[in-house]
Amino acid sequence: MMEKSCTLLVHFDKGTPALANEIKEALEGNDVELKIEALKKAIMLLLNGDTIPQLFITIIRYVLPSEDHTVQKLLLLYLEIIEKTDSKGKILPEMILICQNLRNNLQHPNEYIRGVTLRFLCRLNEAEIIEPLIPSILANLEHRHPFVRRNAVLAIMFVYRLPQGETLLDSAPEIIDRFLASEQDPSSKRNAFLMLFNCAQDRAVHYLFTHIGRIIEWGEQLQMVVLELIKKVCRVNKGEKSKYIKIIISLLDAPSSAVVYECAGTLVSLSSAPTAIKAAANTYSQLLLSQSDNNVKLILLDRISELKASHREIMIELVMDVLRALSSPNVDIRRKTLDIVLDLITPRNINQVVMMLKKEVVKTQSGELEKNGEYRQMLVQAIYACAVKFPEVASTVVHPLMDFLGDSNVASALDVAVFVREIIETNPKLRVSIITRLLDTFYQIRNSRVCTHSLWIIGEYCLSLSEVESGIATIKQCLGELPFYTASEEKEAQDATKNSQVVSSTTVSSRRPVILADGTYATQSAALETAMSAPVLVQGSLASVGNLRSLILSGDFFLETVVACTLTKLVLRLEEIQPSKAEVNKATTQALLIMVSMLQLGQSSVLPHPIDNDSRDRIVLCIRLLCHKGEEVRKIWLESCRQSFVKMLADKQLLETEETKAKAQILSAQPDDLIDFYHLKSRKGMSQLELEDAVQDDLKRATGEFTKDKDDANKLNRILQLTGFSDPVYAEAYVTVNHYDIVLDVTVINRTKETLQNLCMELATMGDLKLVERPQNYTLAPESSKQIKANIKVSSTETGVIFGNIVYEASSNVLDRSVIVLNDIHIDIMDYISPASCADVSFRTMWAEFEWENKVAVNTVIQDEKEFLNHVVKATNMKCLTPPSALEGECGVLAANLYAKSVFGEDALVNVSVEKQADGKLSGYIRIRSKTQGIALSLGDKITLKQKGGL
Repeated sequence: MMEKSCTLLVHFDKGTPALANEIKEALEGNDVELKIEALKKAIMLLLNGDTIPQLFITIIRYVLPSEDHTVQKLLLLYLEIIEKTDSKGKILPEMILICQNLRNNLQHPNEYIRGVTLRFLCRLNEAEIIEPLIPSILANLEHRHPFVRRNAVLAIMFVYRLPQGETLLDSAPEIIDRFLASEQDPSSKRNAFLMLFNCAQDRAVHYLFTHIGRIIEWGEQLQMVVLELIKKVCRVNKGEKSKYIKIIISLLDAPSSAVVYECAGTLVSLSSAPTAIKAAANTYSQLLLSQSDNNVKLILLDRISELKASHREIMIELVMDVLRALSSPNVDIRRKTLDIVLDLITPRNINQVVMMLKKEVVKTQSGELEKNGEYRQMLVQAIYACAVKFPEVASTVVHPLMDFLGDSNVASALDVAVFVREIIETNPKLRVSIITRLLDTFYQIRNSRVCTHSLWIIGEYCLSLSEVESGIATIKQCLGELPFYTASEEKEAQDATKNSQVVSSTTVSSRRPVILADGTYATQSAALETAMSAPVLVQGSLASVGNLRSLILSGDFFLETVVACTLTKLVLRLEEIQPSKAEVNKATTQALLIMVSMLQLGQSSVLPHPIDNDSRDRIVLCIRLLCHKGEEVRKIWLESCRQSFVKMLADKQLLETEETKAKAQILSAQPDDLIDFYHLKSRKGMSQLELEDAVQDDLKRATGEFTKDKDDANKLNRILQLTGFSDPVYAEAYVTVNHYDIVLDVTVINRTKETLQNLCMELATMGDLKLVERPQNYTLAPESSKQIKANIKVSSTETGVIFGNIVYEASSNVLDRSVIVLNDIHIDIMDYISPASCADVSFRTMWAEFEWENKVAVNTVIQDEKEFLNHVVKATNMKCLTPPSALEGECGVLAANLYAKSVFGEDALVNVSVEKQADGKLSGYIRIRSKTQGIALSLGDKITLKQKGGL
């Protein structure tokens, strides 16, 4: 059997199958509604494999004469899907009965019956049925109604494209050419031009250039076909490209947005000339502003992003037009717009871009939209990126952004703090103004993590006497009066603890592991996470008190340690610059009093849980340091910390530079390629656009952009043997993995001396894979082969398995069915994930949120930690986020974070923690976290398989 094309798909519920006798009775009755329902059931049964041969005569007798339009339409659908030929390919005798009915329909007084019958003829492949109907089809070209005429043109096109079509309708192109010259209906003209485009391309081109001046007046559908014709002609004959590009540019003024979009896409595909690219880019930018549909905007941004990758210099001129897309309230559109714009900033446009971003930041303060906080965070990150790339604009943006340190949106406030920390180091001229502004606005900060960043900045960059004194005074003011609690409050807290046995969930969990920026695990008090939300104030704290006091009284012990370290640095620096020993001693005693009070608070019963050991040891260290100041320790606290930060920034800059270099495509030219020089080219009879296009093609050829490296070895790796060499049927599959589907191109070879009938390849899947088509039956001659394609839809990132068997009947014994079991095809998760980058803050946030974790024990013969890490990175196709500087040295311990993103937008997080044992072997764990179970399990299996170093 040959594989048949399906022209009709209808959902069918097999739960309540209709009986053939019931359908037959309904068709024989006089009730039109019952006939309609019966016909629908018959069509569904036919589509799902039932033949129901006894119904045909009943339908000819009782349904064919019906005048009801719905019945006639369903009758044509029924005739479309029934078998019209026997096993030898000859027309069944009963099909002659329907020919007269079809002729009557083509001459019917009602235009709807004529039109649907002509459309039905488009789906017929049997020349014997169509041949007697050709005069009637041609007569319908002159019908008064355009619905009939346009379907008549389509019918002629499909008849002409049949294997015997040129014999049946040899003059079809000439007839349609004459029809096109006189037709006025846009749809009929479109169908006529489409027929010439597919069947007589020279006539279509001639008609196009004959009416070249009126193309802009043609209907949208006809203009779209013209663009298809241009693409087809230019692919074959590149020499005539220039005269077609002029037509495309004229169509850029068409009123239809769809036509304009297609014009821009066609221009980009045909030409690399700056004029053509600029016209296409302008078109995309205008559509981006004029279209209201968010999906359309996202598609246009994708096209602009593609242009940016290959024609960045041209796109730089349009950066402000693209930036206007931020007016859309959709977060995805805004994010994609900012990503594009950040790649297009130059010294010429940086001031305009930053000014626009600052205006957008101000707009987010209105609070009208629910996602203003998220949008503000994106804007802050964009301004941050601009300031890092162009430090001269930092002075114009850093002060307005510092107003957002007290923002209720924690993420955007934290981004501002990180931004300020980097700018104050890279722009020494701004140090004084930033410190002054930070000390003035510090009391507004209500988030623990933002406070810790700000305190670090105060401790490191308060250098003058006035700044140090202001820093100490600000911290004291925000801490409020000491002690943090009174004896009566402690007694009340003890009584409340005895009376209440129910403890809230926010205070139960005392410790939990948390992943740090360097990839290591540390113990974290649960109170730190509660501090991320609004602080829960206990006795002794009021809403009006200082921000540090409120957070510390909520149980934030990490913040206590940061306060202690900041005060220690400020006192040590004060000792260097303050000539008065009395003032230094006074500041020292005040700092010691604050630290002791924090220790007492942590060990009291006022707070729901006691201070953790790490925080306590840190505060005690600060107390000891202030009591016994040494020159060596002073140097570590006042200099080494800053040097580490400077080194971190340098590493970050180096990493970004390396990534930029890696992205640059390395193109090569062939030794014998022809290169034309722009100034030596003949310009006779060439427009500026033609000249630019020719030169751009030469440049591409010179730089090797036309040269594609075919990875034949990689293709061979994707060929999988499905059966054994000794099996009667040999099968092998070439697997093509696309983003959302998998195509199996299976070659099946009959290795026997007899014909195999009803050969069928039955496949099944495991995981989030789904077969798209039902298996077909084939007949294989002796020692012949057959190519079978199978499409499998992929819905998520997960290692899937495809398995199945080949079933066939030998001609010698039809009743005996043979089965050959196929080897399993494992779909690798590596085809769906790619290395990606994300900020440390984002990584830790996702790590805390994702619920699926897979913990894999390290079991490898590799004895070097870095070699093992590199092996895991290569095996998992992930990117190591931990900077190289953090992995330097030989300490026997290594911790690193890896990150990747799937084509479906899913995040994959991996933490590698290994330690070298005394015997030289590595031990530890690899933890994988993701939002979905599939990635966590699949990556775990991959690592388990590969971590031994391929042994």
